Order: sequence, then C-alpha cells, then structure tokens
Amino acid sequence: MLFNTPHQTEIFQINFPNGVALQGEVANTPEKLLFGLAFREGLPPDGALLLIYDESGPHTVWTKAFQMPVDLIWVDESKHIVHLVRDAEPCNEDRCPRFGPPPENARYIIETSAGFIQKANVQVGHELTFALHM
Repeated sequence: MLFNTPHQTEIFQINFPNGVALQGEVANTPEKLLFGLAFREGLPPDGALLLIYDESGPHTVWTKAFQMPVDLIWVDESKHIVHLVRDAEPCNEDRCPRFGPPPENARYIIETSAGFIQKANVQVGHELTFALHM
C-alpha cells in the first residue's frame, strides 16, 4: 500500500454554500502535503484531499505523478475561498509547474476531480464549513 492512500486517514466533510459537499481525506504531514494525490488513479465522485498547513501562507501545489487532472481550491484561515485553479493537468516530467500562490494567504488547499469547480459553481469568496467524520 502506498503511504499516501486513505488507509487510517481522518475524513472531513467539506460543505459549500450551495449545499454541495465533498468527503475530504486529510493531508497534514510533510509527506502527505508534498505528494497530495500523486499515484492515485482517481477519486470517488464526492472525494477530495484536504491539505491542512500549520500556518497560513502563499502555499503552492504541483501535480507531479498525478494520474488525473484536478481542480484546486485555496481556502484562508476563516474558511473563505481565495483562489481557484481549474483542470490542473498531471505532470510526469522531472520539472513540473507549481500552481499558486494564491493572491491572499491560505491555510487549506482542496484537491478534487477536474470539473468540480464548474459543476458545483464554486466561486472565490464562498465560505466553507468543515466537519470531522467519526
């Protein structure tokens, strides 16, 4: 099993103001933050990875070794969306582009399936709520 698979991972529900919800695995260790969804073949339809950083900042993401395109959502400390990237393509080169940094500092980044931002009509400024699943 790969170290960045959902085995023994906390799950958060990420609620958007329009009623749409994602089930987000938590990435809060240096390894999980570095690799994100790398090596994953896909996500469930309502799946996501919630990257949680120790501090707010100008965090960037890359898609090295991703197997699918993703949408990226940067969220600030108060859980407002501050930046969006649609359809970030996977990269299998030695040097991969970085996405971000956001125009405002972010504490969280949500990685989800490409097309989610458009399908759910996600907008900068939307306020999200997170709920830990037990």
